[in-house]
Amino acid sequence: MYFNYPMFFEKNRVFRVYTGGKLFADFFSDDSKESNYPEEWVVSSVRALNEGSTDIHEGISKIEGTEIYLDEAVKEHKAELLGDREDIGILTKILNSSIRLPVQAHPDKKFSKQYFNSCYGKEESWIILGTEPGAKVFYGFKDGVTMEQFSNAIDESENSKTVMEDLLVGYDVKVGDIIYIPAKMVHAIGAGCLLLEVQEPTDFTVQPEHWCGDYRLSDKEMYLGLTKKQALECFEIDKKYPIPLSSKALDSSDGVEYLSVIDDSITDSFRVRMINFSGGSFTMDKGACIYVVIDGTGKISGNEYEREIKKGDYFFIPEAAKDLFTISSDNMSVAECFR
Repeated sequence: MYFNYPMFFEKNRVFRVYTGGKLFADFFSDDSKESNYPEEWVVSSVRALNEGSTDIHEGISKIEGTEIYLDEAVKEHKAELLGDREDIGILTKILNSSIRLPVQAHPDKKFSKQYFNSCYGKEESWIILGTEPGAKVFYGFKDGVTMEQFSNAIDESENSKTVMEDLLVGYDVKVGDIIYIPAKMVHAIGAGCLLLEVQEPTDFTVQPEHWCGDYRLSDKEMYLGLTKKQALECFEIDKKYPIPLSSKALDSSDGVEYLSVIDDSITDSFRVRMINFSGGSFTMDKGACIYVVIDGTGKISGNEYEREIKKGDYFFIPEAAKDLFTISSDNMSVAECFR
């Protein structure tokens, strides 16, 4: 059965109201062009929240070579896939923006429980994988900005596409930058960023700006069905966090370097490690774990199984498959993402 081996998935491009995806062409070695499908949801059991969509599988990964969706597989084979976990516990994405996304924040667990009956908020982290000239992110309000100014700017954004951006601090980004976005912290991804996003497993975004490029956001897209007053509770005006973060070297073995990217000193919602290969091998010893090949080529082997992997590939190691398979390479970097 599929849960005894590394699980691969069909491509899972998700519709968004913003445009992007051009930088996918190099990362995934395909013919991607700019479109309204700028996000690849990686090993996802989370449904995308797109207004008006009736597709019950939108955003949910389909197991490669089957018609089985991951959420269905989890229901049928929960112990084999997840062990004693209730769910995968994270959502991983690769996204590429060609415009600045709306100014936004995400709920913490308390806010999500109160307004969305969810035990998960939407803390998230980014690793910058590629950039175009001028790529930047917006992260935190400028000193002195008040909630009253922010509320007024929301109204003014009906007629101005820069008034909201002007309240935020902009940072130029480069490949390898690590950014952690706490819940309730204002932010926006700028144009020209390709990034790996690891987050809590929801699609909750409060984005109280009237425009996303040339697309006019509806009230529901801005406020997720909340009132403006309720939605603004999702923003902590003075919230700050260091940017960018530095990875931490962990114990390494011959030909394999381990770097901690996001650990429990930052959040208890998810973990990210980078594994860099230079002639060594690594036994995948974590169940319910997601792997994304960031660069290079290598192979998975074990249990009479072998598969070549390359930049842009991703896969899931079920609980029943941990300790059975190794990754080896002379020149590869892999992100390990887990709860």
